[in-house]
Amino acid sequence: MKKEIIIAGFGGQGVLSMGKILAYSGLMEDKEVTWMPAYGPEQRGGTANVTVIVSDERISSPILSRFDVAIVLNQPSLEKFEPRLKVGGVLIYDGYGIINPPVREDISVYRIDAMDKAAEMKNPRVFNMIVLGGLLKVCPVVSTEGLNKALFKTLPERYHNLIPLNMEAVEQGMNIITKV
Repeated sequence: MKKEIIIAGFGGQGVLSMGKILAYSGLMEDKEVTWMPAYGPEQRGGTANVTVIVSDERISSPILSRFDVAIVLNQPSLEKFEPRLKVGGVLIYDGYGIINPPVREDISVYRIDAMDKAAEMKNPRVFNMIVLGGLLKVCPVVSTEGLNKALFKTLPERYHNLIPLNMEAVEQGMNIITKV
């Protein structure tokens, strides 16, 4: 199993954190991983993306031009990365950030209303974990147990009390993602 994933959106949406947690989750399950962040000069409000590869075998290069999975959280990211998805790939988008939905018919498209769910949970900071839950539902590259272990590794100890809330957000994401 090898999945080449791009996560893209505005700075401040937790894009880089989502990729880091996903990569650490793979490490917790003894998988080979890469994590390559990219962001513009504006960290908050500018565009950001991260490429994550999770594989059972060695990864030859972290540089990708085509992806198996794209998670897009805003319109510019959809326009940039939808054409770069492999045929048969998976595209996940947040309904709040997309004006013109995906048009390709040779990929599987999923919508997750993570922004709305985060507002319902009264905590906008769990937005990215809701999206991550949606990813794990449609493309289980890592387990929720590995994800839970990764949170303990990636979050500073003073935030470990928030891990149950983050895991609840993952569960909510698994429940609300829908195929378009």
